[in-house]
Amino acid sequence: MHTHHQRRVWFFGIALLGLGIVFALIGLGIGSTGFESLLAAWRDPVALQIVWDIRLPRTLGAWLAGALLGLAGAVAQGLFRNPLADPYLLGSASGASLGVAVALMLFGGSVANMQWALRLGLTGAAFVGAVLAVMLTLVLARGVQQTLRLLLAGVIVGVVLGAAKDLITIASADVLQAIQGFILGSTGLVGWSACAVMAAVGLVCLLLGWALAPVLDGLSLGEATARSLGLPLGAMRAALVVVLALATGAAVAQTGLIAFVGLASPHLVRSVVKTTHAGLIVLSTGMGGLLLMSADLAARWLIAPQELPVGVLTAVLGGSYLLWLMHRRSARRGVA
Repeated sequence: MHTHHQRRVWFFGIALLGLGIVFALIGLGIGSTGFESLLAAWRDPVALQIVWDIRLPRTLGAWLAGALLGLAGAVAQGLFRNPLADPYLLGSASGASLGVAVALMLFGGSVANMQWALRLGLTGAAFVGAVLAVMLTLVLARGVQQTLRLLLAGVIVGVVLGAAKDLITIASADVLQAIQGFILGSTGLVGWSACAVMAAVGLVCLLLGWALAPVLDGLSLGEATARSLGLPLGAMRAALVVVLALATGAAVAQTGLIAFVGLASPHLVRSVVKTTHAGLIVLSTGMGGLLLMSADLAARWLIAPQELPVGVLTAVLGGSYLLWLMHRRSARRGVA
């Protein structure tokens, strides 16, 4: 039975990888010029530039951002021992939004400034804002010793920073209009430099998350059991929070606020296979990448040549999935 579960986990991981490659190839052909640019790329320098410099980094960037959110979601749900926990629970989303709002207010709302800010300033501001929000949460929670206090501190920080962001946007109409794209989420501005940053951060976070997975296994049995196993919970919890903050901050900085990917990815994995947190973190990474890449393809294709905000699409699809999951569980309990 143990071998059967392991084989199923391997098959599922290979399936996620295979689907990711297939969707990536499809992504190379979706755009305003359709598959014509992909077919002409070998002989037309303009078509090659469209495929290589726009479509490929955007498709790969969508996978990387989704992978970071899926990884962060698996860590968050294991750390808080709550299947409804998502990567934004520690206030990182509100901190990133506030950072972007402050940057836009400082840079100004002109088109020239916006182009520079979007490429350089907003990314850094979002990442710094997300990390500072998590640090503020840790200060209010007095460390990571008590999970409930950490969770409540994250909620408070999210509300306060979100209100500060709203005050800034209300005071400046230019900021309100410019920050809308960040809040709705978009992969349209992801380039090769963003892919490199997300890949580097993702590799580090994946290795750390995989190494710290035994702590999440111990916490799933209760804190008393985890302590009895000799696990240094304080230090390891702090390391898990660092993984959560870095993964979430890197993804949000490049694509804006993408809803439900981090929440739904571990659920989808658990609905297919049963595995330890080490396997769950790796598979959730692949599932998150596949989900956001699929949403990005749909956002580009549904009303082509125009695009839908990918964050709106993930919110609709993810919310529908969770509602269906709740309905199914309620139906099972009713039958039981």
